[in-house]
Amino acid sequence: MAIDFGDLKKGLPVDIDGEAYEVVEYERNKMQKRAPVLRIRLRSYRTGRVLDKTISGYDIKLELASIERKNAEYIYQDADLYYFMDISDFEQFPLTKDQISDKLPYITEGQKVAIIFHNDNPVSIELSASVELKVIEAEPGYKGNTAQGGTKPVKLETGLVINVPLFVEENDILKVDTRNGNYLSRA
Repeated sequence: MAIDFGDLKKGLPVDIDGEAYEVVEYERNKMQKRAPVLRIRLRSYRTGRVLDKTISGYDIKLELASIERKNAEYIYQDADLYYFMDISDFEQFPLTKDQISDKLPYITEGQKVAIIFHNDNPVSIELSASVELKVIEAEPGYKGNTAQGGTKPVKLETGLVINVPLFVEENDILKVDTRNGNYLSRA
């Protein structure tokens, strides 16, 4: 199925030369008396490789990739393979570190995810918009020396370091946005 520029959005699966890609970001430029130019950044579901592509002309058309999603649970890691189990039939699927590298800071054992399949092969995972992670390292927050609310860095159970308000302490459970890694609230 062909999609136009107006249907393009972040996270949309597109097919280029038989391989499925996820739209990371895009920008369309139209200058006077010239054909529009679409600059699009794509991430391969299979390899995790990022591809920058420029398409010019009035007929900017992309093909929608046929992908399937299955509900799964992250169960364990063995070397560079991460194993996920389909919740409905308990089948296990290994994914490489390259396939899910940008999602690793948000994954904990037992977490529910969606496995993305392209041509019946698992190629990536999809996380919910936010996850709950435990703070394992946090310096005490000192009041003062701030005109507005201050922040401090904390380390979460997955190794992710984010900035949070001063009142956050060790062992707090935080809600973290998986799209940009920002602190949302305490859980």
